Amino acid sequence: MYAAGMKTDDASPVGPLVTGSEIARLAGVTRAAVSNWRRRYDDFPAQAGGAANSPLYALAEVQAWLDRQRKGQEVSPEVELWQAMRAAFGEQMVAGLAEVAAMLAGARTARLPDGVATRVEALLEREGPVDLVNGLTERFMDSARRAGSDQVTSERVVRAVCHFAPELPPDATVFDPACGIGVLLLSVTQGAVSRCHGQEIDADSARFAQLRADVLGQPGVRIVSGDSLRGDAWPDVRADLVVCDPPAGVTEWGRDELLLDSRWELGTPSKAEGELAWLQHAYAHTDRGGQVLMVMPASVAYRKAGRRIRAELVRRGILRQLVALPPGTATSHALSVHLWCLRRPESTGSAEEIRTVRMIDLTDNSPEGSLEPRPDQVVDVPLIELLDDTVDLTPASHLRTRHRDFPGEYAALRKELDDEVRRLAALLPGLKPGVRPGSLDGATTSVADLARAGLVTYDGPEPVSASEQLDTDYLQGFLLSSVNARRSTSASGTYRMDGKGSRIPRMDIADQRRYGAAFRALSAFEEGMRKVGDLSRQLSEVARDGLAAGALMPEE
Repeated sequence: MYAAGMKTDDASPVGPLVTGSEIARLAGVTRAAVSNWRRRYDDFPAQAGGAANSPLYALAEVQAWLDRQRKGQEVSPEVELWQAMRAAFGEQMVAGLAEVAAMLAGARTARLPDGVATRVEALLEREGPVDLVNGLTERFMDSARRAGSDQVTSERVVRAVCHFAPELPPDATVFDPACGIGVLLLSVTQGAVSRCHGQEIDADSARFAQLRADVLGQPGVRIVSGDSLRGDAWPDVRADLVVCDPPAGVTEWGRDELLLDSRWELGTPSKAEGELAWLQHAYAHTDRGGQVLMVMPASVAYRKAGRRIRAELVRRGILRQLVALPPGTATSHALSVHLWCLRRPESTGSAEEIRTVRMIDLTDNSPEGSLEPRPDQVVDVPLIELLDDTVDLTPASHLRTRHRDFPGEYAALRKELDDEVRRLAALLPGLKPGVRPGSLDGATTSVADLARAGLVTYDGPEPVSASEQLDTDYLQGFLLSSVNARRSTSASGTYRMDGKGSRIPRMDIADQRRYGAAFRALSAFEEGMRKVGDLSRQLSEVARDGLAAGALMPEE
């Protein structure tokens, strides 16, 4: 019963393996609770695979342990607490989380209903405040993910940012200007740096983030509420690392109020380019040599309105790397998101040393898979190549050119085109001169009469034969003639698809089939010509791009 839906490794000698997250789903608890079980219970299954930071366990052993402990068979105390919080706070769950965190931090301002406070106290007898607040945070993130909400930064985005973040010294300063409930900021730092600053427009989220940091024992964290763009709470902060997952698609970000703001060092963003306003705000808070890791919608890399700012990022050597993350990394949609990696030069003029931007395309990877790119997923693009009319920073656009097998593609398309042209020549029917033009106009029958006689029916918009006395290809071939096209068009220019006004010659069935075969061959020829047109366009594109890239050259 427990194995349903598991992503397992059937090649393991101990059978299918499961992660800590999957064990949590089996038992109906959070991953923090599973981590707590590992520490508390000596008989918890031993690690059977994976790495130290991502262990795997034998599913059979996990199932047996859960059965012995009766875990997952009753409503857990964690679930009871969550249900009580849902009942007490409804849609204001972040406010409820903040109140629980305040209680755990020992704040006198905590205002929890008795039913919630009692359950928190009961859980504290079994696990510490850190595990409890982390478990509640994880459960909230899971509920946001299932709802398709972008209210919090997804675990996958956090994992990606942490993967590409630089190592920081203990005295480093980290800043997140749109920190939400603090997931990204606190994950990147892990309490290892002395100064963390954050700002969040939602007061409940900012309060919960600060109180959670207090519970985690991170005294260097300072998070305040407020609108970062309109009212920067940290104007003097210059960080070694700025991380940000800004709100996407917001046009009312305050452009009219901020037209002359000094933060627009690379150009004033348009109303539609709020993401580039956040990017420049983050960059304005970097110290010399400081870096920015900014999560962006993929469209920011190529939208026309942001071309000037993108060009300045490239021209000044500020943009160092752009990563297209796997589809599904974000919570609210299945599209790819990008991670922009910026670095402020150590001193004026040092940007001249930067010659390329590293492009990484992970869009073929699973969102749960490795974030280490393969050699064919990475390319260093010279700045001059990016500074064209579009300044398209989409990694796939540049990787496709450099890793394409132009000679192989050109040869394959040319062969396919040659084969198709020869096939088309064979398709053309053998036709000889007729008696004279108009010789078939004498004995004709209207399609309407054929329909009334039951010889024609309609299978969709076009008439088809309903009798052995009439050949369908013969019928439809004559209907497509220019004469019948005129008959089916009214004085106002309206075309009748049913062809009831059309007329076809009277012939015996043998002659009908001869004409039908010719019409059928012509239809196949027309279809083949459309394919030839498509192949011709593809072949021309490959040849032109291959010549321009230096992958192809003319024969002598």
